[in-house]
Order: sequence, then C-alpha cells, then structure tokens
Amino acid sequence: MLFVSKIRAAAEHLGVAVRFARNSDALLASAREDNPNLIIVDLHAQKIDPLALAKALKSDPELQGIELLGFFSHVQTDLMIEATKAGYDRVMPRSAFSNDLATILVG
Repeated sequence: MLFVSKIRAAAEHLGVAVRFARNSDALLASAREDNPNLIIVDLHAQKIDPLALAKALKSDPELQGIELLGFFSHVQTDLMIEATKAGYDRVMPRSAFSNDLATILVG
C-alpha cells in the first residue's frame, strides 16, 4: 500500500495518468483497453502472480510491446533473476525504484 500511495502522489504531481489493478485479469483487461506505455509491478504482490503476469503479457501479441517494470526487495536477487527470465524489461530494487520514480513515470 505504501508504494501505491507513493506512485499516486508522484503521478499527480507530474500530471501523469496512472491506474491500479486489483488482480491479473483486471490488469490485462486494462492494458488492452488503455494501451499503456508502462506497467509497474511489485514483485512481492500477494494478489497476483507477478511472474505468471509477465509471461501472459509478453506472450500476447497485443500487449507484448508494453514495457514491464518490476521492483523488489534488494535482498531477493533470486526474484530479480526469475523476473527477468519471465519477461520483465526492467527489474530494480525498491530503493532505486523510489529514488527514480519521477523519471520512470515521465519516461
């Protein structure tokens, strides 16, 4: 929840539109409808399987071009490797994600 608030506040400050999905199905439907430039995923999310989500996005011809960024706890480098293999375009520690959030959002 902390990162949702942080992302929302940064987006509002920058005038960038963001949407938050509650589950994988909602995210995939929203991606088809909105054709976003970027999807950001907390790799520790409990309500979705972030690795399965990446595979679904990257195997769908309509959605595979959307940049997929995942952030994770810096101590879980194994998760970083798994996410990269699953199809994430960028994977970064939470601290780097927080520090670079404005740049990431205006991309």
